Amino acid sequence: MSEAIVHTAASLPAREHLETLVADLLAEARVQGASAAEAAVSFSSALSVTVRMGEVETLEHHRQRGLGVTVYFGQSQGAASTADWRPEAIRDTVRSACAIARHTAADPCAGLADPDRLAREIPDLDLYHPWPLTAEEAIERARECEAAALTLDPRIRNSEGGSVTTHAGLMVYGNSHGFCGGYPTTRHSISCSVIAQDESGMQRNHWYSAARDRDELEPPAAVGRKAAERALRRLGSRRLGTRQTPVLFAPELARGLIGHGIAAIRGGALYRKASFLLDRLGTPVFPAFVTIRERPHLRKALGSAPFDSEGVATADRDVVSDGVLQGYVLDSYSARRLGMKTTGNAGGAHNLIVEPGPLGHAELLRQLDTGLWVTELLGHGVNGVTGDYSRGAAGFWVEKGEIQFPVHEITIAGNLNTMFKSIVAVGNDVDARGGIRCGSLLLERMTVAGE
Repeated sequence: MSEAIVHTAASLPAREHLETLVADLLAEARVQGASAAEAAVSFSSALSVTVRMGEVETLEHHRQRGLGVTVYFGQSQGAASTADWRPEAIRDTVRSACAIARHTAADPCAGLADPDRLAREIPDLDLYHPWPLTAEEAIERARECEAAALTLDPRIRNSEGGSVTTHAGLMVYGNSHGFCGGYPTTRHSISCSVIAQDESGMQRNHWYSAARDRDELEPPAAVGRKAAERALRRLGSRRLGTRQTPVLFAPELARGLIGHGIAAIRGGALYRKASFLLDRLGTPVFPAFVTIRERPHLRKALGSAPFDSEGVATADRDVVSDGVLQGYVLDSYSARRLGMKTTGNAGGAHNLIVEPGPLGHAELLRQLDTGLWVTELLGHGVNGVTGDYSRGAAGFWVEKGEIQFPVHEITIAGNLNTMFKSIVAVGNDVDARGGIRCGSLLLERMTVAGE
């Protein structure tokens, strides 16, 4: 293995260099006649290693850079991008964007974000923690992770791999309102997926840890052991007969359930009238004990951002308060289409936190009493227009608050409107490994289709 293959996040270019490129793009847009313009320049470096059965399966080192510009001739818009940072490439890219704009119909909602919404102070959110990891060191950690899984129990018979990934990036955005801002970020992860086997058959499962700061990752061996434990407890899975039953979603799945609701209040879905939450602002969507807060300035958090992809300042707010929908997820364009103001969500929401309830996992199982604890979902059977929900699932059957046996090859179904209102408890077992932080969600009833 060549020692030359080293991921060093310290190799990110100087932010001043990217700021200069943004300024060059905006200046070239003015020269070519644009009445307004915005530009973004990005650079990223990543190392990813996967080890399977002790042998290196993949070793990838990525370095990517790019720039993009959007120009406006009045309210006609054109955009172009390239990975080439040379001056002549900048001129050609802007020329391409201008040519598109000149042949595009005017859109009264097109344009830059309103200048009074742009970030004037950019807080340091502590999002950059480089991990100068050599390929050899990454391989060693991936092997440690996988070995911890494979040696935990003789029933762990095979592996889909242990992986270590480290990523560092820098982005700078600017526009002709005079805004220019940027910041570096890092993201690191360790993961493992293994297969358990006994006389009942084979079952696979996985686990992962992700963080901005490598010191906040779970140890590789702990990730491997948890992946193995999760696979082992799936052995002996059975099917269920079709029934109506309470359902408890594990935190990592509950996060996705909330994500479907957030997708339904994004501006694009709303102005296209393609959302099951259309015209629901100010009305109850969840039970009164559910509150969902957006907290974009949490230090080190994976969803944090000081400004959105239009330069609009991000800010704390309640998206849902006491069950009532308080706000949408809007960028400037969708806000104008809806006759509203941007919420600082160009590019998505930032750190959505479902306020946890008082109950831990064991207490939630007792409240579930008899029903299904879902730990895995399969497929994508979610209709964002109607809210219809139908997905393959696996998990555990629970009786009198005690796990009885694992289940598989079932489908859970409902409608998200009904499902959200039927939430009876939010756990305090919060999963913080993504942009939505949520504990387990206990739903009063869903349809389980099986044998």
